[in-house]
Amino acid sequence: MHDKTERLLNAGQDIIRAALRHGADAADAAISQSRSRAVQVRLGKLEEAESSESDSLSLRVFVDRRVATVSADLASDLDKAAERAVAMARVSPADPYAGLAEPDRLATVFPDLDLYDDTDIPTADLIEEAQALEAAALSVAGVTNSGGASATCGFGGFVLVTSDGFSGTRARSAYSRSVNVIAGEGTAMQRDHDFDSRIHYCDLDAAQAIGRNAGERTVRRMSPEKVRTGRYPIVFDPRTARALVGHLVGAINGAAIARGTSFLRKRMGTRILPETISVIDDPLLARGWGSRSFDGEGAAAAALPLVADGILVDWLLDGATARELGLKPNGRASRSGGGVSPSASNVILSGGQRPVAELLADAEGGIYVTELIGHGADLVTGDYSRGASGFRIRGGQLAEPVAEFTIAGNLADMLLAMSPGDDVDRRFPIICPTIAVGEMTVAGV
Repeated sequence: MHDKTERLLNAGQDIIRAALRHGADAADAAISQSRSRAVQVRLGKLEEAESSESDSLSLRVFVDRRVATVSADLASDLDKAAERAVAMARVSPADPYAGLAEPDRLATVFPDLDLYDDTDIPTADLIEEAQALEAAALSVAGVTNSGGASATCGFGGFVLVTSDGFSGTRARSAYSRSVNVIAGEGTAMQRDHDFDSRIHYCDLDAAQAIGRNAGERTVRRMSPEKVRTGRYPIVFDPRTARALVGHLVGAINGAAIARGTSFLRKRMGTRILPETISVIDDPLLARGWGSRSFDGEGAAAAALPLVADGILVDWLLDGATARELGLKPNGRASRSGGGVSPSASNVILSGGQRPVAELLADAEGGIYVTELIGHGADLVTGDYSRGASGFRIRGGQLAEPVAEFTIAGNLADMLLAMSPGDDVDRRFPIICPTIAVGEMTVAGV
């Protein structure tokens, strides 16, 4: 990786020099490079195997408080790309908030976050893994067909160079296994899946365990009943709870606050969660999916409290958004081909963890939600309405499956009613457990 990183750094420095030579006041360049292998099997046979390599460069230039961003690949003429970016900036509208990160915010120390595993899995081994996934799922009584299984491995590098003299690099690996199967026949079919994705290959759940869980989840959904319209206690499983916390993260994104498109835009310093719950964004977690030692502007990474004991205490801010809001940037910039915007890293919901059995007992007669359908969350108003499926809760246990119903409420009320469980899933950028949210309106039959 060292030789490749040096090449990326050199390319970034070259295009920065070209941008300054063509008249930019300042510039930064983000370069990404990746390679991956993936296979897909179905009913034991290989359906697809692919290997891919890609690289991309995003150059951002500033001319008289005007900004422009261009994307290119490393094989293109970087001097012409820089010239084009400067020409675009000169005819762009002035942006009083645009600019590089302030020098005192730039990272100078780059801790090892253990984000790279050089285990390279041959295609033949990936095929065997996918076949083992599918075979384990198909061995579950009641599973009748397969939607396919996949296994992947990938490696990527990222370099950021600025005209202020900052340069930073990071490397990342990724491995995944997933399988999707079907139970039943005809109109009575049900489908479900299971998966795992990790930064280190040795951390992946065993293929047989993933497959068995996928099969058992699918069979458990057979012969779902309808729910009568009414008010029911709702409990989100960890998969769907991540989506709920994701809505909170979206609502405290500084870009939404600056646009006035968040239902939390006037709630800074007020209670938005129960007092037992805090939320922290921590980019320095070892082996964390969102981990990074510097952000998309080169700012040093540090843990950031977002909600402390239920009180909203900060937005997610990059440099430009912070300047627009008259606040101090907090190192949450991310890069894309379109430029820079605020984003979270590893969001950790903590506090108030109760045994899941206790949550289920308290939600007697309610619904345990395992799947959400559609995108019916309005972050402007907080109105929430999504299709769902899951299981009824009876006697503190999961009972009959239910499907084809809609849950509705308001995110502000749901957040204040949150009661987290003790089964935290740490595999993903949003780290949270099962979450109960009290009663919601359910539209069924």
